[in-house]
Amino acid sequence: MTDSPFYLCNESAYQRWRDHKLTIAPTDLNALLVEIKDPRQLTAAEHQAILERCRIANMAIYLSTTGADPDKSIPKALGAQFGLQQLDHNAGADEDAITSLTVQIDSAHENYIPYSNRPIDWHTDGYYNAPERQIYGLLLHCVQPAAAGGENALLDHELAYLQLREHQPDFIQALMHPDCMTIPANEVGGVQVRPAQSGPVFSVRSDGRLHMRYTNRARNIKWRDDALTTAAVAYLKEFLRTDSPWHCVGRLQSGWGLISNNVLHTRTGFTDGAMPRLLYRARYYERINGT
Repeated sequence: MTDSPFYLCNESAYQRWRDHKLTIAPTDLNALLVEIKDPRQLTAAEHQAILERCRIANMAIYLSTTGADPDKSIPKALGAQFGLQQLDHNAGADEDAITSLTVQIDSAHENYIPYSNRPIDWHTDGYYNAPERQIYGLLLHCVQPAAAGGENALLDHELAYLQLREHQPDFIQALMHPDCMTIPANEVGGVQVRPAQSGPVFSVRSDGRLHMRYTNRARNIKWRDDALTTAAVAYLKEFLRTDSPWHCVGRLQSGWGLISNNVLHTRTGFTDGAMPRLLYRARYYERINGT
């Protein structure tokens, strides 16, 4: 879709999109919140309210009445109402492809930060996936928050793109290079469980929508070795760690959740109480319908 505003050649389309995006982009976490009753069966008004927020910010936070109900059909049914059907069966996921994010110390999980109480820096989910398994939709559903910590910072990836393009359009060109970011192969006990995966940070889908594949990790990552890429990555990292009107921070409570087009996010470290922190994570190969 060559008329997408995310191509550098479409300056007039970009300027129209930029002006509109800056007008509608929320600058308050409260603007993302939607109160609902049962996530498994949204009312027309609830569905519309969530969809409207996803259209302007690529995400919404729902506040439901399900509390600490551990029923995994809650996130699955909610996602399906927005066209999210194809789940990513990643290595740490449960048999149903929905991941239980809680502290796990078994050999299959102990070396992976999402299953610990340690902080997680800025990233989009599935950045190590192959091109045919890109994660376009992400849903987090909270069953039990931590006793302390576990907050998420959120940032619409389209605004990160906007910031870089406004500062230096050539940065976008560098971050769209097919060999921009390489995640080395993952080996466990000398056996390769995932090959090395190279790809761009920013890419444009066939429908003209923007996709971002990114991690702020410092180790086990290889950036394309040229001056422009180095400068672009340094600027992006600085933007992510600097507060802006579009950086939002909050903590999901029991029955709350995030539905998104795989926006940038973080997690602070946390301390468990009598009940361990538990979130369900669903990764999808689709974007939210209608966004």
